Amino acid sequence: MEWSLKRNCSVTPAQLGWLYASLCVVSLGVAAGFWFQGATLVLPFALLELVAVGAAFLVYARHSTDRERIHLLDGRLVVELETAGRLKRCEFAREWVRVEPRGHEGQLIEVRGGGQSVTVGRYLRSDLRPVLAREIRLALRGG
Repeated sequence: MEWSLKRNCSVTPAQLGWLYASLCVVSLGVAAGFWFQGATLVLPFALLELVAVGAAFLVYARHSTDRERIHLLDGRLVVELETAGRLKRCEFAREWVRVEPRGHEGQLIEVRGGGQSVTVGRYLRSDLRPVLAREIRLALRGG
């Protein structure tokens, strides 16, 4: 049994790179035209704009592959959280794990056991989180 939850990203990092490159070409082309016409301040502002947009695109691309993977493996519940290229892996003994919503309805799901705790469900709609928690509990019971 396995659940794989991923961020909903419609643009891949490679597509974003091409979009940014084309944006740079157009923006710098227009700014260079104004530079040659005597409007010298347009080019520095265009560069500043491209740096800001590039930083935003970089943050987006870094998190576009974020995911959560929950699976039962040899009597253990394994939770893997990948955020910005870093992987966090937690293993729980099947018979000691507790799966429950954190706080009120619609909040993230907390998985606890063996002195460790992890929250999952970031990439699910809040109304589907209780369904996921119920499915995990059922799978842990063997049903």
